[in-house]
Amino acid sequence: MKRRVILTFPPQVVQMPLTYRLAKDFNVAGNILRAQVAPDEVGKMVIEVSGALDRVEAALLWVQAQGITVSLISSEILIDSTCVHCGLCTGVCPTQALTLQPVTFELQFQRSRCIVCEQCVPVCPVDAIRTGL
Repeated sequence: MKRRVILTFPPQVVQMPLTYRLAKDFNVAGNILRAQVAPDEVGKMVIEVSGALDRVEAALLWVQAQGITVSLISSEILIDSTCVHCGLCTGVCPTQALTLQPVTFELQFQRSRCIVCEQCVPVCPVDAIRTGL
C-alpha cells in the first residue's frame, strides 16, 4: 500500500531521523518527494509511504505521536481557463509537472508527475491554479 502525506514538523522535532525510524522500526519505505526542513524552523515534507497496510498505519500514528502533523493528500491541482500561460508556475514546480510547450508556449500539465505540493497555487498571478477533489 502507498500513501502520500504532508508532514509538518514543529521546530523541536526537525532533526529527528524520520525516514530511518520508519524503515527500521516499522519496515515502511519513505520516499521523500519534497522537503523544506531547516534547524529551529517549522518544516514541511511531502512523502510517499509504502509498505503493508497495518505497518503504514502504525507508522503514521507513531509520527503523529511525535508531534508531527500528518495530512493525507486527497486533492489534486486544477487549472482553469483563466490561465494566461505566463509560465510562473513552471519555475516553482519541483517535479516538472508544469511546463511550457516549446512551440506554442502554452502551459502543459502532467497530472501523473504532480505531487500536489501546491507551490504553484500562490505564484499564479490570475488565480487560475487551485486544489480540488
